[in-house]
Amino acid sequence: MTTVNSVRDLHVLLVEPSTTQAHLVQRMLENAGVASVDIVSSGADALAALAQEVPGRVLISSLYLPDMAGTDLVEALRLDVRHTALPFLLISSETRPQRLEGVRQSGACMILRKPFTSDELARALNAAVDYLNPPAELDIEEIEALRVLVVDDSFASRQHLQRLLKSLGIEQIMLCNNGKEAVAILGESMVDLVITDYNMPEMDGAALVDYIRKQSWQSDVPVLLVTSEQNKGRLAAVERAGVSAICDKPFDAASIRRLISDALR
Repeated sequence: MTTVNSVRDLHVLLVEPSTTQAHLVQRMLENAGVASVDIVSSGADALAALAQEVPGRVLISSLYLPDMAGTDLVEALRLDVRHTALPFLLISSETRPQRLEGVRQSGACMILRKPFTSDELARALNAAVDYLNPPAELDIEEIEALRVLVVDDSFASRQHLQRLLKSLGIEQIMLCNNGKEAVAILGESMVDLVITDYNMPEMDGAALVDYIRKQSWQSDVPVLLVTSEQNKGRLAAVERAGVSAICDKPFDAASIRRLISDALR
């Protein structure tokens, strides 16, 4: 397997229908150190190009494509077992949360908002490198023995988190759809860390945190909240309730490693 150590090792597939915009982004990528950039103009062309496996592949897509939205493209990728771990960067001037929710849930490395700077692009590319070749940063004895409970109603988000955790060496991972299912698991199984979404049916992340801190026999377990929730008041209430850390969606591998390390420390 080819190791991806830096931005120069990346092979970018850029999906952009505008020739002018495509050339602009290509120049920025080359200036950032990317040596290989292929350009296609539609989602169908991108999926066809991905039929050929290329080490260090990263997909960068505009939100609005002629045949599908960028959200549809990333969801199609995650349904294909060959591309579940493919780093995906979205470029968009869209600000409406509902238009970006699919990308947030499906495990994008980052959303670059137009107009973006060279520094912002560099951070996104480094996040992709980190995702493809995450360094062993967690200074925890026998990390493979850690038991982690992931709570999220989005299948794509659960799978994305599971991939990241496994890349860190964590193998004992339990997955569930909402807080109600998590409560049942916590009543029977000991865990070392809970990673939960905020907005879920049946029982949301806030109610789950409150239950863990006040009623669970595992009341001291670290809880990491991973969410696309934008209401600062709601998040502040969850933080006061005893969440160990909060991470916005989309998130990158480095952020998750750092937050897990801090929570478990």
